[in-house]
Amino acid sequence: MAALSLRTFLWFDTEALDAARFYVDLFPNSRLGEVSYYQADAQRPEGSVLTVEFEIFGQPFAALNGGPEFPHTEAVSFQVSCETQEDVDRLWDALVADGGSESQCGWCKDRWGVNWQITPIGLTRALQGLDGYDSKYAFSAMMKMTKIVLADLAPRR
Repeated sequence: MAALSLRTFLWFDTEALDAARFYVDLFPNSRLGEVSYYQADAQRPEGSVLTVEFEIFGQPFAALNGGPEFPHTEAVSFQVSCETQEDVDRLWDALVADGGSESQCGWCKDRWGVNWQITPIGLTRALQGLDGYDSKYAFSAMMKMTKIVLADLAPRR
């Protein structure tokens, strides 16, 4: 096979570099890469950011400043598995700050409209009825949540 790699490419209006810097600062094992710029006679001003390469959790991404024609949609999201409730809280709060928004069942949207699922690793186990969880109770509780609170997936005793 001639294909060599796979990279997620995100389309932004004009905020690709700001978004990439935010993601790199927020997530571990992340780094900013090469930045390219529009040349003369392009659809954007010469010298403005065209693309930004970056990594999140070691996974390659690129962001393009292509204009407002193609906004992000809920049809694509990034799921982040978190070990602790504190990790969930930190990421959730950062993503919904400054114009982001909360949704249902651990989904949220950042200020650029990119969709995220911030999920404690215990959620899957709770939904499977493992570790002493009642799966029906856990599912019902999750459906009422925005941010997932692991402690609220088990009935109070």
